[in-house]
Amino acid sequence: MKILALLARLSDYPTTELVDAQEDVAQLIVDDENLSQEDKDGLLAFFDGRLQMDLLDWQSDYDALFERGRSLSLLLFEHIHGESRDRGQAMIDLMAQYKQAGLQLDQKELPDYIPLFLEFLSTQGDDNAKAWLQDVAHILAVLKVRLGQRDSDYEAIFSALVNLSEAPIAYEGLVAQVKGEKRDDTKEAIDKVWEEEMVKFGPDSNSDACGSGTHRPSESQRRDREVPISFQDAEQLMAAVVAETLTNDATQSTSIAGGK
Repeated sequence: MKILALLARLSDYPTTELVDAQEDVAQLIVDDENLSQEDKDGLLAFFDGRLQMDLLDWQSDYDALFERGRSLSLLLFEHIHGESRDRGQAMIDLMAQYKQAGLQLDQKELPDYIPLFLEFLSTQGDDNAKAWLQDVAHILAVLKVRLGQRDSDYEAIFSALVNLSEAPIAYEGLVAQVKGEKRDDTKEAIDKVWEEEMVKFGPDSNSDACGSGTHRPSESQRRDREVPISFQDAEQLMAAVVAETLTNDATQSTSIAGGK
């Protein structure tokens, strides 16, 4: 699914290059055969609205959404494993898949960063890309609902991703569960995260590094028959993601969100 490469760019940190390519971006959305008309309309409205903003304002809003709290983290394993040791092994497994596909990451790139993950999937053929998306659809759906509750137009991107996966998502129950969450991007919550970061990692920590530049695999390196890594059972994990957030709210504990 080549459209995933574009959705990777739209979900990544906004850049001058993206703004300069606005005509090409709009045309790619219009011409794509995998997107529904509803998702095309949503993505075009999102992109047009963002183009009306000054780039610095767009970037500031992006930071406010995705860099200030765990609930909207763009790191997949942050939602599954938090800061547990299991996250490290999951990173290694995913890195192995990238390496087999010829994807090269620099030292500051985290493999579970959603834009990078989508860039990888865009080279894997439609069937395999859909299978991978289905494995993480529960996470994408939670992000969609949370963005919707914050009235963010970024919801359109995650709505399109969930729909591309064709995974069955019970949105009514998910909305009800997410509704009880407390915001983790407030000044108080951010201050607490900073305090915990200083205690756990110290001043030399590089835990928040996550670049977005990638070297995409060539067509000859596609792994259309690769069996995706299991991200756990979708329904169980969706419930776990929401339950963990609610538990964190109740105990007023937070985790460190990932960086770009």
